[in-house]
Amino acid sequence: MSRSTRAAGRRSAPRAGRSKHRSQRARTTSKAIGLTLLSALVPGLGLIKGGRTKLGAFVLTLAVGLLLVAAYVGLTQRNSVLELLVSPRQLLIATAAVVVLGVLWIWVVVASHKLLRPVSMTYTGRLAGSMFVGLLCFAIAVPTTVAAQTVMAQRDLVGSVFQSEGDSKSATRPKVDKADPWAKTPRLNLLLLGADDGADRTGVRTDTVMVASIDTKTGDTALISLSRNWMRMPFPEDSPLHAEYPDGYWDPNLGNVEQPEYYLDSMYDNVPKKHQGILGATDNMGADVVKLAAGAALGLDIDYYMQINLAGFRKIIDAIGGITVNVNYKVPIGGDYGSGPGTRGEKKPSGYIQPGPNQKLDGYHALWFARGRYGLSDPSRQERQRCTIHALVNSVNPATLVTKYQQIASASKDLLRTDIPQEILPAFIELGLKVKSAKVSNVDLDKRKNFPTGKNPDYSAMQELVEKAIAPKTKPIASTPSTTVTKKPTTSPTKKPVKPTTTPGAAQDLNDACAYDPTQTGTN
Repeated sequence: MSRSTRAAGRRSAPRAGRSKHRSQRARTTSKAIGLTLLSALVPGLGLIKGGRTKLGAFVLTLAVGLLLVAAYVGLTQRNSVLELLVSPRQLLIATAAVVVLGVLWIWVVVASHKLLRPVSMTYTGRLAGSMFVGLLCFAIAVPTTVAAQTVMAQRDLVGSVFQSEGDSKSATRPKVDKADPWAKTPRLNLLLLGADDGADRTGVRTDTVMVASIDTKTGDTALISLSRNWMRMPFPEDSPLHAEYPDGYWDPNLGNVEQPEYYLDSMYDNVPKKHQGILGATDNMGADVVKLAAGAALGLDIDYYMQINLAGFRKIIDAIGGITVNVNYKVPIGGDYGSGPGTRGEKKPSGYIQPGPNQKLDGYHALWFARGRYGLSDPSRQERQRCTIHALVNSVNPATLVTKYQQIASASKDLLRTDIPQEILPAFIELGLKVKSAKVSNVDLDKRKNFPTGKNPDYSAMQELVEKAIAPKTKPIASTPSTTVTKKPTTSPTKKPVKPTTTPGAAQDLNDACAYDPTQTGTN
């Protein structure tokens, strides 16, 4: 055989591997498209069908293994998942992993289609196959991108709001065991501040001051509202501020009169200006001042604070799609009396939120539902604020978090400020899950008796009420059955049921407190 003949034979003989792969190809374009779809749903299967058995088996094993590991971690390693969700470093790694997996998935789909499509294809068939593969790749790329953006949004939120203990300073934050923060904390006391720091306001006024006392075992929560116009706010005896204000935060030289610049809502701004650095190193002296004073007034040790920017509050309500509340009386939108601190001149409300049950409010109206006070009493405003928080907690469900998490995270980043360190965030998330399914109640501090005005509140009496309300509940002792014969009730005209009144100091369930009751006026 001549050299030319041997060369021609070699050129005409197909390679064994290529022939094998061609034998595995689909005979029609439609079948190739179907197998490509199957390879997208079961990564690796298309490679096996196309003749790349070892590579396909590896990809399939890897995909199944990742699913099993994810299921195992999700079902049995809850603490590890929570740590991932609040660790900026791990979230960055998770983002990279999501992107890499998405790219590999797209490569598997494209490679599978190349192996499966017929050798000879018409222009229409080739175009249809290419378009279908492009559509599949787009279907993979979109959720991958959304997932990566969501993880980065979570990382941005954690890094912006929650600083590590070493990178932040607080004059009042407790030292806890990172492994088990609640081991020596039967109740966690969290200060909630609503800061009215809009661009048209002079200084920062904490119009909303509330304490959430949370049972760390059950998640049962007692909400305690403090009135914005309380004077003589006390400080703990071991605090340097007690030496400055031994009789509470007020000015005796002005006499026993209303002193707006010594109200509770002025402390956040005024005390740091007058006594800069008196508490030591801190990132937010105003919040530390209010923590100390609120704790001393209620007889509680306040652990952490969460400060909510009221303008940002509107954004987060819109992000979750609004909240549903019962409006028992007309609530003003805007309005100013024209007197007192932070006033912008006398102004009538621009409108009202009308009464009605189960009203869906957007961020703008939810904000005014919580803070509207023109012509209404301070206790009614406090009650609406508690109901707003209650509605917000009930509105955030898994479906909302999945579909709108990026908007929620973005709004929360501008909304929150806190001294809760990153290191204990997993424990906080677990506690938050308990709170969502536990009982949330309101503690009545008895305004008529203990603070009919803000000039001289009876803090000692309030402390007794708080202590009684949050005391561990004991099971009642079974009583001996009575042998007294009960008289048969006589028939009497049916009377209209009387709504039970809340006993001062009792913890009233917020589901009852926030129920629709058109007999309320909001003025008492």
